[in-house]
Amino acid sequence: MKKLQRFLQSLGTPMQDAEEETFELFSQDLPSQNLGFIDSRATTVELSVAGRDLVITQSPGVLSSNRAGGTTGAVIWKITPLFATWLASPHNPLWTHDLLTPSSRILELGCGISGLVALLLGPRVARYVLTDQPYVAKLVEQNVAANWRAAAAAASSQQSTSQQSTSPSFPPSASGSGTTSGSKTARRSRPTSKSHRASPPHTSRRGSPAGTAGNISRAREAGVLFRPLDWETDAVTAALAGAAAAETGEREGEGARRGGFEVVVACDCIYNEALVEPFVATCVDLCKLRRVGAEEAAAEGGPEGEEACVCVVGQQLRDPLVFEAWAVRFARSFHTWRVPDEMLVEGLRANTGFVVHVGVLRDDISLEAI
Repeated sequence: MKKLQRFLQSLGTPMQDAEEETFELFSQDLPSQNLGFIDSRATTVELSVAGRDLVITQSPGVLSSNRAGGTTGAVIWKITPLFATWLASPHNPLWTHDLLTPSSRILELGCGISGLVALLLGPRVARYVLTDQPYVAKLVEQNVAANWRAAAAAASSQQSTSQQSTSPSFPPSASGSGTTSGSKTARRSRPTSKSHRASPPHTSRRGSPAGTAGNISRAREAGVLFRPLDWETDAVTAALAGAAAAETGEREGEGARRGGFEVVVACDCIYNEALVEPFVATCVDLCKLRRVGAEEAAAEGGPEGEEACVCVVGQQLRDPLVFEAWAVRFARSFHTWRVPDEMLVEGLRANTGFVVHVGVLRDDISLEAI
């Protein structure tokens, strides 16, 4: 647990009171961001994220529909490129404290259609499982496939560069946007019809059926895949991790490690109080998989002392009542820390309207040991 302890120590004092946390955050000079869409009317959105030029297909029609169970995953939200850039950065404390390594396994809750976090993190870890309601499956797989080549190439280049840098914190001007101006998270996006859709860069085969199928296969071979998971109706079982391992295969060194995920991430998943309980309960069940897997491995003579699962939650600050409901419920199950500004890209820091918290199950670690 030493790596985890050092990581948590670097985050400072854990959250003590959900009401105080809410008051402090919503007392900031929060910008007006409406609901937080990048462009809710465009069928394609061009993004430059952490040096990767990406074209994301979204579904304004689904967003505006009356589909039961929610539609917010049908488009890209402003926090997502920032959150993805931060998680994939070599300066991120999860990487600098070796809680994320090339052999790590990550699960994302409420991934939506973009696949942005998977595109940035997936090429750098052993396994990345995207989860959401089944309606996002087609588009998220399409977007991962269409952008996989660019994402993998950029990740390889970034990894080579990061080996020359040991800085534990972000540069003061690190915006996380990946744009040359450092102030926008997206290039100008435009609504396009099916017959006049903008051609993605790099290759004309990128969006073809054959090219898409090939890139889906490449992504799965690299350990990135989608699994349906509805927080309100689906149970979390070890099969979620096991099925992913069976489909993607295990990379070298993975055979000695069993069960669960090192990190669970969620980006802008809470929009109303009704989602709080099922969301947090799902986080708890997923994080428990790590402990159960470690206990089973130890019982069979395998390695002991595996680090506990870390849950990372990024949010836009919209409604103080919804946020406080989440903070109260999350803190009931998790020791909780707000990630300090010096460990974040500029676009996620104070007064941006965004916040990132980290949690470790209370049953997995004692604060006295930190």
